Amino acid sequence: MVEEAGQRRTAILVVDDDPQIRKLLRHYLEAEGFVIDEASTGSDVDAAFGRRTYDLVLLDILLGNDNGLEIAHAIRTSHRTPIIFLTGKGDVVDRIVGLELGADDYIAKPFHLREVLARIRCVLRRTASSQPDRNGLPAFSDAADCLHFEGWRFYPSARMLLDPGGSEKELTTGEFDLLSAFTRRPQRPLSRDQLMTLIKGKAWSPYDRAIDAQVRRLRKKIEMDPSTPKFIKTVRGVGYMFAADVHAH
Repeated sequence: MVEEAGQRRTAILVVDDDPQIRKLLRHYLEAEGFVIDEASTGSDVDAAFGRRTYDLVLLDILLGNDNGLEIAHAIRTSHRTPIIFLTGKGDVVDRIVGLELGADDYIAKPFHLREVLARIRCVLRRTASSQPDRNGLPAFSDAADCLHFEGWRFYPSARMLLDPGGSEKELTTGEFDLLSAFTRRPQRPLSRDQLMTLIKGKAWSPYDRAIDAQVRRLRKKIEMDPSTPKFIKTVRGVGYMFAADVHAH
């Protein structure tokens, strides 16, 4: 967020090597009240993050001499800023790799500006969280918003996950949404289509396997041995099931 004249404005970094696309997005999003900075290279991105904190990054996968996926990885190593990929490629491999790196959404080129705005607002809503109290826990008056499973504590509204030792596990927006879908429906097989609809709010192609990448990433965060998962079980011929007992308190 950027503080301007007593008002807090959302800051977005647009990363694209096409100056016309950057200009188009900048003018449109600034008219919608956002603070927009531009970058065309990985070095530009590093410099931009050195100047301010961003609420969201719009990142083109195909950049001149730089790789958008590598830039996303660099951002993820030190920031939790949501990332929306801009891509003209229909290659599902790039999409899966992007999800593994923590992408929160994709927008295919050519795009409609109203769609870009809608996706941005959707991701920002999903990443909005409550401020923690002095003990580092979400300041909820409703204790039922905490879901427990085998020592883990999950606060969906605050988008916070604490392991059995009380340490916070850093999850991307997609991982939080997937865990929320699972913990709200424990012991119940869910197909890939059902999971995609639950976390993205729309139907996906039955051939879209991006959900598998999300499951792999989430398993790495919460499973003792991701190769032999205890919580997220594969249900052959169906999809996945959250096998732990979940209790609300």
